[in-house]
Amino acid sequence: MSLSSLRDQLNQIAREETTPDADLARQFLESPELSTTELLTAAGIPREKHFGREVRIHILNNVRNGHCGEDCGYCAQRKTAPEDVPAYADKTETEILAEAQAAYDSGAFRYCMVTSGRGPGPRSVERYADLIRKIKSLYPLEVCLSAGIVTDAALAQELASAGLDRYNHNLNTSREHYEHICTTHDYDDRMATLETMQSAGVALCSGVIAGMGERPHDLVAAALALRERNVPSIPVNFFIPVQGHAVERPARLSADYCLRVLALFRLINPRAEIRMAAGREIHLGDRQSEGLQVANSLFVSGYLNVRGSDAHTTIRMIRSAGYTIDTQNSDLPAQLEDLLVEAKSESATGHDTPADVVMKDMAQLRPYQKS
Repeated sequence: MSLSSLRDQLNQIAREETTPDADLARQFLESPELSTTELLTAAGIPREKHFGREVRIHILNNVRNGHCGEDCGYCAQRKTAPEDVPAYADKTETEILAEAQAAYDSGAFRYCMVTSGRGPGPRSVERYADLIRKIKSLYPLEVCLSAGIVTDAALAQELASAGLDRYNHNLNTSREHYEHICTTHDYDDRMATLETMQSAGVALCSGVIAGMGERPHDLVAAALALRERNVPSIPVNFFIPVQGHAVERPARLSADYCLRVLALFRLINPRAEIRMAAGREIHLGDRQSEGLQVANSLFVSGYLNVRGSDAHTTIRMIRSAGYTIDTQNSDLPAQLEDLLVEAKSESATGHDTPADVVMKDMAQLRPYQKS
């Protein structure tokens, strides 16, 4: 295909006059003639059409860490995880509610509770449902839960009835590549979970991890599968090589490639909330603000077991790039200047954003645990 024809089709897709097939989408990701700037500019059109210049902040907290029998090769909590990864059973209700308040105070639009393990049973679902009700009664936050495989319609309905806004269960990669990253469950288990939660009326959050040895067509296949399910929230993660992972430690992904992956997911899923998720600090570095041209949300305060940018630093980056915070906290605008002043002070210490993989310790994983 000629460059002019490729550009014409890119512009049609950006205007949502048509959608890309697998071959065309792969060219967007791989074509050396089509610059990253062109791709970002085009993908920025649907981003601004549906989300303006706003950015949503999400905060993740591990309700349970470790104690997992699955062998997901990208996860620090896998059944053969390194001994230095902190493990603990469920946090107390007091801890979880304190973390929800901290998320709200930081300007988060959505608070995400994450648990380890294959999937929840009836007792766990009853507890999560109770927590969801309490969080939503205290704070005007959307609540997302990531608790593993759920194929029981009754359990899904219990979470929906409690007011759960979204359920996270990432596809992570394509059906073809899945056996290379996990053997204790398969792609169909993950797809069945999405179907079960969607049937219960819970909105889906499902995305990918780029950099696990997949080929470009695997990312394209995952993006198309998410479009087919009409997934409204798509986290695009970039593999963080933690010691002990089964997935082979890759070379650092280039910032250009990461930006193209973000643009690809926006073009294939123009109305979805595209999240610049785990690994943005490491792989994108000082080009994270370019990612906001196509992504309209991100995580702050790190990820499940790895440190990341704190809320102050992230808010400063968002504001400096000319974007605003889409928050449920009506008091946040009045607090922003104080946050930015504090961020400037923290930045001077050089500890606001890890330059490489830095694992969380127990104090960071459980900041509200009573001694």
